Amino acid sequence: MINKLLPQPLLSLVLAAIWILLLNSFDLGGIVLGLLLGFAVPLLTGVFWPSPPRLRSYPKAFAYLALVLWDIVVANLQVAYLILFRPAGQLRSRFITVPLDLRSPEAITMLAGTITMTPGTVSCDFSADQRSLLVHCLDTGDEAAAVADIKQRYEARLKEIF
Repeated sequence: MINKLLPQPLLSLVLAAIWILLLNSFDLGGIVLGLLLGFAVPLLTGVFWPSPPRLRSYPKAFAYLALVLWDIVVANLQVAYLILFRPAGQLRSRFITVPLDLRSPEAITMLAGTITMTPGTVSCDFSADQRSLLVHCLDTGDEAAAVADIKQRYEARLKEIF
């Protein structure tokens, strides 16, 4: 019964909180309207939501989040170094194809998002057969090493999570 009335409780809470923050006031009318929006939006859009992904390990998901945040900081420093101290002609920019072992759409989306959020790499295309991901690397000397790094560092962990 509660699941039908509140299909996405976390989304409801986030929507209400964002509404209150956007109003920039903490009054009763704003809170009530925020709660109504938080209740109504997930209820009205529920038919468009796929079933939630099943996570096998929440601790591994949090460890993955920490790893990605760390990698973003490190990659920012590496890209800053490349931009400031390496002449543009010496960058070894290239496209690489990463074959995927992942089959879950959520896991593939997480992998593509992780690659794109990490400075110096961008996921560009997903193959029609859903077996590979095209990635652009700002500076990589060895294509095979870059592919192995993505598979070992991110894909292997995502396989354990999803």
